Amino acid sequence: MPPRARRKRLLVVGIVLAALNLRPAITSFGALLEEVRDGLGMSGSVAGLLTSLPALCFAVFGVTAPRLARRFGPGAVVCAGMAAIATGLLVRPFVGTTAAFLLTSGLALAGIAVSNVLMPVIVKRWFPDRVGSMTGLYSMALALGTASAAAITVPVTDALGGDWQAGLAVWAALAAAAVLPWIPFVRQRGATSGEGAPEPPQRDGQAQGESAGQAPVLRITRSRTAWALAVFFGLQATAAYITMGWMAQIFRDAGVPAGRAGLLLAVTMVMGVPLAFVIPRLAARLPRQGPIVLALGVSGLIGYAGLYFAPAAGAWAWTVLLGVANCAFPLALTMVGMRARTGGGVAQLSAFAQSTGYLISIPGPLLVGVLYQHSGGWGLPIALMAGLMVPQMIVGVVAGRDRTVEDEAAG
Repeated sequence: MPPRARRKRLLVVGIVLAALNLRPAITSFGALLEEVRDGLGMSGSVAGLLTSLPALCFAVFGVTAPRLARRFGPGAVVCAGMAAIATGLLVRPFVGTTAAFLLTSGLALAGIAVSNVLMPVIVKRWFPDRVGSMTGLYSMALALGTASAAAITVPVTDALGGDWQAGLAVWAALAAAAVLPWIPFVRQRGATSGEGAPEPPQRDGQAQGESAGQAPVLRITRSRTAWALAVFFGLQATAAYITMGWMAQIFRDAGVPAGRAGLLLAVTMVMGVPLAFVIPRLAARLPRQGPIVLALGVSGLIGYAGLYFAPAAGAWAWTVLLGVANCAFPLALTMVGMRARTGGGVAQLSAFAQSTGYLISIPGPLLVGVLYQHSGGWGLPIALMAGLMVPQMIVGVVAGRDRTVEDEAAG
């Protein structure tokens, strides 16, 4: 086999392993939230801070990824990111204090943040003629890692004698394995073998246009569409991180066994695997994406109502409905590509929508923790979750209108 083909196969393995590690740090913690709180003497407010930490780290560290990649090469940064994830996950269960648990969680999340940003870059450079299929593979691996950590963390912990520290630490092994295929790419700083190849034809809904060197000068903050998309991105991220951090605990407090609660969370996460393919294709065929936004929002509202009135009795139904609602993420990414005509416009809109959106999502999980602690139940937190779905639907309809940021923010 030619060396280039071997390197590409190794890179595919690296991409899949990296994607598998981009969410277990979050969902494994959610599955054992009660045990971690008891073990560290953590208040509900601090637990809420921990569930807000992913969004904060994604906003703060994610923006550094392009600069780091230019200096050290994307392969080196992803390799370092996997090492940071492994180190953080291995150390954090044994640090003994809440502050140190926060810091080591932040280390793992920083590794996730930079790797998350650079995965699409690497796919584009090495597989310019297979962007769709490789992105699909990457997305499926990400969803599988998310769901697996939610589903099996509690059973693994039980198999290890009920030791929550060991149950969290085992995920470091998966991250350590992900370091290995990236080592050969550490010294590669310049153009990769995929660069310089002709850009493949754009699929429906993607922007055609100039190269990065011809990117239009946009005053992106002047665009109502850009702001609507940023707020939509932030509110759907808020719902996702609240779900990952708190949903298992909601079911456990309703009397659902811990193992089943983790499985329910896993079902919510795994709903993203098939729908991540269906929703973007459907959205790309419509001039306006408002109907999809409303359908996802109504699904979420029904799911939250079920959690409020009958969390245990209808657990499987609410799980599926909230899993559907959480698929606003691939819809948001699709709308980023459709709301700009040019490649440069897509890049600027994506950076603005994601960085602003992650900042918007930070307070939500923290507020849920505060409300849970001070109200003594889940009534107010669930009401907050349902309430946030309403503005998400409104700004989603605005973001889904058939217009582009170039028309609103050029010059």
